[in-house]
Amino acid sequence: MSEANQNPENKPLSDEELAAAAAMAPTDPLADAQAELANLKAQNADLADQYLRAQADVQNARRRADEDISKARKFAVEGFADSLLPVLDSLEAGLAIPNATLEQIREGSEATLRQLKSALERNKVVEIAPPAGTKFDPHHHQAISVVPAEQEANTVVTVLQKGYLIAERVLRPALVTVTAPK
Repeated sequence: MSEANQNPENKPLSDEELAAAAAMAPTDPLADAQAELANLKAQNADLADQYLRAQADVQNARRRADEDISKARKFAVEGFADSLLPVLDSLEAGLAIPNATLEQIREGSEATLRQLKSALERNKVVEIAPPAGTKFDPHHHQAISVVPAEQEANTVVTVLQKGYLIAERVLRPALVTVTAPK
């Protein structure tokens, strides 16, 4: 061992004795401050780098989310349009028959209507057609007129135009006539 780490009796000093000797030894405040400053500068540079990387990650995530939203909006009706293509094909095929009879046209129209209703149902479009006597619901029905009737007040008398829901949300309310209060 070096002489600095030994006592006058040439015995090596313990770790505790070395720490105590270092604490009692005069220190250079300028050297300590410079060492602390260098340490803080290194920490600051590391934190600044971490901050820049986090900012870049946030910007990338925001850009990806914006792109995903844009694609979702652009292609939102793709599935719906795909389910309507067979209806279009049926209509075109029906119109391509030059000498169709009235019965053939009616059969083709009914089949095409079934296809259209099926496509709407697959896409969660449900019709609102309340039967006569149903209580008027302003969330699903729109009263066009009020007529006197023997039924209870504010009940549906007739449906003038069917309404539709899409995924439990009113797309178009049913146009109805309702009974007048007595």
